[in-house]
Amino acid sequence: MNKSPFVIASIVVSLLVLGPSVSRAQTNYPVKPVRLVVPFPAGGSIDMVGRLLAPKLSASLGQSVIVDNHPGASGNIGMDFVAKAPRDGHTLLVAHAGLASNAYMFEKLPFDPLKDLAPVIRIADQPNVVIVNPKWPFKTIADLIAHARANPGKLSFGTSGVGGPQDVAARMFMQLTGTDMLNVAYKGGAPALSDLLGGQIDLMFETSPTAVPYAQSGKLVPLAVTSDKRIATLPALPTIAESGVPGYQYVGWVGLAAPAGTPPAVIQRVNDEVRKALAAGELQKQIADISLIAVGGSPAEFAAFIRKEADFYQKFVKDTGFVPQ
Repeated sequence: MNKSPFVIASIVVSLLVLGPSVSRAQTNYPVKPVRLVVPFPAGGSIDMVGRLLAPKLSASLGQSVIVDNHPGASGNIGMDFVAKAPRDGHTLLVAHAGLASNAYMFEKLPFDPLKDLAPVIRIADQPNVVIVNPKWPFKTIADLIAHARANPGKLSFGTSGVGGPQDVAARMFMQLTGTDMLNVAYKGGAPALSDLLGGQIDLMFETSPTAVPYAQSGKLVPLAVTSDKRIATLPALPTIAESGVPGYQYVGWVGLAAPAGTPPAVIQRVNDEVRKALAAGELQKQIADISLIAVGGSPAEFAAFIRKEADFYQKFVKDTGFVPQ
């Protein structure tokens, strides 16, 4: 049965009215406070970045942005929480290298890091620093290697969890130097660092934001940096490669991710606001002050980077004989 011209006209008017409303519903974001989920305890480098970013996003988005720590299981508890959150951009993950690595580091996960989380922006790159408790006479990487080779399995290093950045950096080191050290896994870098200061563990391949202040104060002894270049906050500290381990390089990173299926317009809005904050200078300086290197870029660029990182970790698991947990 043919519709009357009046009915057809009514439909057209309705579409014209509803169309902009639907568009606004997708882009009128946020409509309530935004939660930044940090998958580690307060005090670590991922937490630091989240707390630097929160007030900047709050100002630009016009809503409160709250940092919410969900530590444990090498970041998997926090990542799982975000992966299962509503797909509206009001719950975001302060992501780390586990977004690319944990699919290969863990045999069974209640979520898929590479499929259930959508890349938003890569905020900063994060070198690690090899730091030791002052009870040891080590002054160089050569000293550490010599002692570790003479005492296999005796030196202990702390990590934020099996498969985390500190763990990967240490395993790469042991593979290239032919050393064997004991991994002591914690729920995050902050409690591991506390035990390093107390002498319960011997060393860490700790992230630069938390390692550098203790190195500068003399409370811990820095031996080398894991990146391919020296860092501005410890310019005299050599790289591991410079210290006699050619080919060694490891750099972690910090970014933002959202639940997969979050509207592209929302992801782009968050990306735009973080890029603006980085370009304004203050956030970039704050990031540099904690020994990180600001990055930025588009969601697509971050997605391509994560895919490349995932390939690296897949090869790492195969080459090192790492047994998924």
